[in-house]
Amino acid sequence: MASEVEETLKRIQSHRGVIGTIVVNNEGTPIKSTLDNATTIQYAGLIQQLIDKSKSVVRDLDPSNDLMFLRMRTKKHEIMVSPDKDFIMIVIQNPTETQP
Repeated sequence: MASEVEETLKRIQSHRGVIGTIVVNNEGTPIKSTLDNATTIQYAGLIQQLIDKSKSVVRDLDPSNDLMFLRMRTKKHEIMVSPDKDFIMIVIQNPTETQP
């Protein structure tokens, strides 16, 4: 199982424009990252808060619904977040490098 996870992370990281990947446990602690420690901790903490708020908004709109994926684009980065029961997967990429 661990080798499958490693292969998936390597495959994601190899895509053009990907700056880094972070896997965060359900407590908000980074468990795997390709970024430096300070950046990893900053993203993990802020994304955890954003996911919590986003889940709350989705449930307020429809109690039978749940947040499955979150994609944000800023001037500098595109951040894709996939929350799960046990972890959160965060991928940061440069949107200008992903276009052919």
